[in-house]
Amino acid sequence: MDTRARVIGINSAIRSAGGSEAGGGQGGSIGLGFAIPINQAKRVAEELINTGKATHPVIGVSLDMGYQGDGARVNPKGGGGTPVTRGGPADKAGIAPGDVIKKVDSSPVHSGQELIVKIRSHRPGDRLTLTVERDGKERTVPLTLGSASSG
Repeated sequence: MDTRARVIGINSAIRSAGGSEAGGGQGGSIGLGFAIPINQAKRVAEELINTGKATHPVIGVSLDMGYQGDGARVNPKGGGGTPVTRGGPADKAGIAPGDVIKKVDSSPVHSGQELIVKIRSHRPGDRLTLTVERDGKERTVPLTLGSASSG
């Protein structure tokens, strides 16, 4: 039997109990944590070691995080922020404000948060195929991920 530990993710946030100790509330973790996949953590660590900064992939859209339908909706015009970054990957792929991204490659997307996780599992420069719905009609578009840096 193999008894070596295998790291599958690294904690990125922990949900704490509500209230504050000064106010009489109880502090500490409620047992809910959020992690990033180990492959993403390894890539970021390598970038930090080699270049002193980390990059992450972007598609160049602002998402409507309050959207209740299935998929990830790009903010409609006037929905706050720039819905589609001019000249960015989504703009080049023909994605428009109000479009709903339903799939990344062949994997379904059910929310804005899920789209972010799927995009972040790739590297800048990766080519993806997005399934996008506009006016009730679905189409697939190729997209090359852009890059944003942090740190």
